[in-house]
Amino acid sequence: MTKEHSPEHLDIKAFAQAGGHLSGHDSLLKYKRLAEEAKGLHPDLLVDWQVDGEVRSDGGVGAQVWMHLKVHATVPMQCQRCLTPVDVPLDVDREFRFVPDEATADALDDESEEDLLVLSREFNLRQLIEDELLMELPVVPRHDECPSPVAMASSDEDFEEANTQKTNPFAALASLRKDEKKH
Repeated sequence: MTKEHSPEHLDIKAFAQAGGHLSGHDSLLKYKRLAEEAKGLHPDLLVDWQVDGEVRSDGGVGAQVWMHLKVHATVPMQCQRCLTPVDVPLDVDREFRFVPDEATADALDDESEEDLLVLSREFNLRQLIEDELLMELPVVPRHDECPSPVAMASSDEDFEEANTQKTNPFAALASLRKDEKKH
């Protein structure tokens, strides 16, 4: 693997011009931010990815650099319904078009349907993989069907009992009012 085809320092233009293909089976531990989201982490969890680069000529616009990224990972999280571990499958299948600079990306972003990134000779593919997986994480992870029944209670007996023992704060005011009428 040459330097321009290294996932940490990918020369995007050279990779696309070569019709490059890379793939990997990385430990989840290589993706620090993603690993922090995982519950019950164990070292055999993998992030499987593949990326293809190509140069396309679209309707007289000229040669454009494209990258197609596919990623699959399973991340252990905590089910927010039953509070037990749940394996959350994450899948990414996206295409990115590369533009010369940030100003071009900003100018074209609103009218463009595809995702735009800035061309780089030192592109960190693993950082993009991690960003895409983080965006795929569910806000509220949960089982489709929890392994054990979840008690769904709208109240708690101790809470209800405490409420019945409290005196009404307005009762004291009512007694003052009664005292005023006597005078």
